[in-house]
Amino acid sequence: MSPVRSRARIGIDVGGTFTDLVLVRSDGSFVLDKTPTISTDPATGAIRGLEQLAAREGSSLRELLAAVDTIVHGTTTADDTLITQSGAVVGLLTTQGHRDEIELRRGFKEDVWDSAQPPPFALCPRRRRIGIPERLDFQGNVVISLDETALRNAIQRLKKQRVESVALVFLFSFVNPAHEKRAAEIVREEWPEAAFSLSHEVMPAASEFERTSTTLVDAYVGPRVRRYLEHFEERLRDAGFRGRLLWMQANGGVMTTDHVARRPVQVLGSGPAGGVVGARLVASLAGIDGFVAIDMGGTRCDACLVRDGAAQLRSGGSWRHRYLTALPALDVESIGAGGGSIAYVLAGALTVGAKSAGADPGPICYGKGGTEPTVTDADLVLGYLDPGSFGGGSFALRRDGVEEAILERIARPLGLSLDKAAQGIFRLVNASMAYAIRRMCAGRGVNLGDLALVAYGSCAPVHASMQAEELGLREVLVPKGAPVLSALGMLFADPLTDELRSYIAPAKQILVDRVNMLFSEMEASATAALASEGTVPFRIERYAQVGYLDQRLEIAVPVSATNSRLTAGELEATFEHFHRMREKMLGNVTRDEEPILFGLRMRALGLSRKPELTRGAHARGTASAARRGKRRAYFEDGFATVPVYEGSALRAGHRIKGPAIVEEAFTTVVVHPGQRAEVDARGNYRIAVR
Repeated sequence: MSPVRSRARIGIDVGGTFTDLVLVRSDGSFVLDKTPTISTDPATGAIRGLEQLAAREGSSLRELLAAVDTIVHGTTTADDTLITQSGAVVGLLTTQGHRDEIELRRGFKEDVWDSAQPPPFALCPRRRRIGIPERLDFQGNVVISLDETALRNAIQRLKKQRVESVALVFLFSFVNPAHEKRAAEIVREEWPEAAFSLSHEVMPAASEFERTSTTLVDAYVGPRVRRYLEHFEERLRDAGFRGRLLWMQANGGVMTTDHVARRPVQVLGSGPAGGVVGARLVASLAGIDGFVAIDMGGTRCDACLVRDGAAQLRSGGSWRHRYLTALPALDVESIGAGGGSIAYVLAGALTVGAKSAGADPGPICYGKGGTEPTVTDADLVLGYLDPGSFGGGSFALRRDGVEEAILERIARPLGLSLDKAAQGIFRLVNASMAYAIRRMCAGRGVNLGDLALVAYGSCAPVHASMQAEELGLREVLVPKGAPVLSALGMLFADPLTDELRSYIAPAKQILVDRVNMLFSEMEASATAALASEGTVPFRIERYAQVGYLDQRLEIAVPVSATNSRLTAGELEATFEHFHRMREKMLGNVTRDEEPILFGLRMRALGLSRKPELTRGAHARGTASAARRGKRRAYFEDGFATVPVYEGSALRAGHRIKGPAIVEEAFTTVVVHPGQRAEVDARGNYRIAVR
């Protein structure tokens, strides 16, 4: 292949097992690649992936980067920091009497049936949480002035405890940030080397626990995230990259290094966001507007419900690794079910996950020292995977020790044969994912029979068609770029910034002028943020956070206005829209109860130029020309010899009848008996489920 000569774009998604890369050329064609993630140094792993991608293109890394105008990167640095508890040593300065907000956490426990469930690890132990005499009322008026002497003494106490990052969270600072701003000035005077996070900048909205938790998480992950951002950009520049580097955010948008560094918490949970953007793209091109996007990689499975072509935002808060972040994020449910999920017997029952073999040592079949059987090992035993062509032929899977481990750890303790034990692992991981999808959709009042399943990630196409059958879904769409769809989706994400403001009032007591003032203030801030990134033009979306009194569920209701200023009638229509949205989402509504406005939100999107994916050539014959042999694989109640197709040889219009296996670079599409797969105009697989 000749070296890249025209302008191109690259998406990079660092996952728990593999780092995915995709290069999209100016003509819309793309090439994908994967490389094992280096958990101790993900930046080096990503650079190695770029070198590998350059080699595929017949170029050096410097030549490749010289032809690239944009790189979009999704990083798991924030998530990894929380998971491994390797963040900064954090101190909290807060209003006197409120230092225990983070532990009270509204009485919330993830397992409501376990009253003895231990609390999460302490981001900031009580000895490093110090109350400062100061107080504002709910309107931002000063009740007690900031005690600067007490503040300076508190800073010295934190310095003695070797604190590295300080969270400042004062009561009602989102209404009047004067005390927080002055406290930040004093921190700079007393302690220039300390990092700090200000709650009125991180999350300028109520409520207190949500704001405290979000700011503490920002302070905890911030230093490590900033180091990674700066280190990776420096590595790219040294390698010859002169284009634009953007970072994926959890809200589904991208922004530059400087913007993300100001609020690092916004990349927490950003990994799945690129996949959802990519799933929306391929589904819309296929004429599908209602679906469940499911991303099954090596470590976990992420699912997101998309209705009317739009993914719902979770604006009331997302629990990430047992800590709440209350910034807008795509509503994604995650479960510990991936190709590396470990199978074991617990109390006489087969269990799969949430423990994962990860990238190192990985499944036994990787040959890197793994000893515990995983989902990928079971897929190999069942014949779904070809040991010689795994990972695009980049490395071979090994059978050594796989069957022995499944026999010893699963089959014999349960009195099963090797085949039945492997099938049990396969069925159980499918059931776990199906249950998560069913629960997610039931909680949102959605009829599963009206939806399709968009499956991506390296492992999802192996499992998706059986999950769809179990759920009663009508169709499975496997994108041509399924193994790297998250990286591909990032290239189609718009620059995006979210602005939040708190305004709590019953619907009938809301002052329209104040709503307009807050929206105007947010628009000015958002416009400045995008302008500083060099992004124009932009689209403004306005939302009201609405719910009922004494209920924590808030719905982000779009606010429509004929011009820049909202009228009283348009505000009333917003609350009527809330009732309709709640009825559609939850199946119930109380129209005689007065709604409560909890806050306002604005999303500003830069309408960036995007690559256009090419259409594939139409088939001139049957799919038989793409057959590359047969293989024994497990379907229904036993092994059968089934045809194997070369994915790169299939063309638009080709049809495949199950049972069959299609091998693509870095993934395998399994079509079960009674199912039919057809290749669409862009090379995607549309599988009709029984």
